Amino acid sequence: MKIGNLQLRAEPLLLAPMEDVTDRMFRELCKRYGADLMYTEFVSSDALVREVDKTLKKMELNDAERPVGIQIYGKEIDAMAEAAKIAEQANPDIIDINFGCPVKKIASKGAGAGMLRDIPKMIAITEAIVKAVKTPVTVKTRLGWDESSKHIVEVAERLQDTGIQALTIHGRTRAQMYTGEADWTLIGEVKNNPRMHIPIIGNGDITSPKKARKYLDSYGVDALMVGRPSIGRPWIFKEIRHYLDTGELLPAPTMAEHVEMIREQVNMSVKWLGERRGILHSRRHLAVTFKGLENFRPLKIKMLRTESIEELNEILSEISLKWANHSSPCSE
Repeated sequence: MKIGNLQLRAEPLLLAPMEDVTDRMFRELCKRYGADLMYTEFVSSDALVREVDKTLKKMELNDAERPVGIQIYGKEIDAMAEAAKIAEQANPDIIDINFGCPVKKIASKGAGAGMLRDIPKMIAITEAIVKAVKTPVTVKTRLGWDESSKHIVEVAERLQDTGIQALTIHGRTRAQMYTGEADWTLIGEVKNNPRMHIPIIGNGDITSPKKARKYLDSYGVDALMVGRPSIGRPWIFKEIRHYLDTGELLPAPTMAEHVEMIREQVNMSVKWLGERRGILHSRRHLAVTFKGLENFRPLKIKMLRTESIEELNEILSEISLKWANHSSPCSE
């Protein structure tokens, strides 16, 4: 699959941009486990233009994670075009436009998925960014604002006409947020529209290798983007890639293997951010990674309260011993 001049393997796996998740450390891990294309956390166009230090740090890239895209969001045409120019200076492989984030503080202000209520402005912003930069521009969006406005087939054509190089579609409306099941039928309609010639990337509910294969075969998309299922489980990319390539499921990690992979992730975060911040930053992953273990709640509470890396490593060792006969949740 090609995005502009960027050549990826057939049926590539992409790591979805997620705020407070897809930092440099997590991207590097997902790359190691087989993800083919990374995306940064959301970058605010307004903050980027104002040169806010925290926002600039989101664009710190390294060669170990490439290829990588920087995703920007905002609601003003000029600010978005200027932000794209600034982002381009970080030398990403792709600049992605966020027209899909459903969270209230972004969408209610007209940015992210909020742009689905103003399609002409969405198109105008995209045109301005494509003209402003030489780096390939892509878009990530949703089916529509709500059930009565699922116009993605028409919107996809209009976005393609602006000159974008690929389109990612999350199979939910903004109104759905992340509830219910993703509807891939309209994603398939976009892909099978004879007018479309850019890569179409499907996103939503890719929770297992078998689902990944099913969605590729059923809807014909060019690539898959994995988001929330990778939280606390970056090795999902390895599991999916193996199944796509061989048709066979990898054995589920043993609990000892699972613990060591999470331990590495936490220790990388601590090394990068310092002890307290690194542990706090890891809690989103720790909260879900051992989901399904019986009688785990007391130890989970303790794990999510500690601010000591020594104590956290002791807790992880206790998990490994106490549930030694358990495997990680099966990824069928």
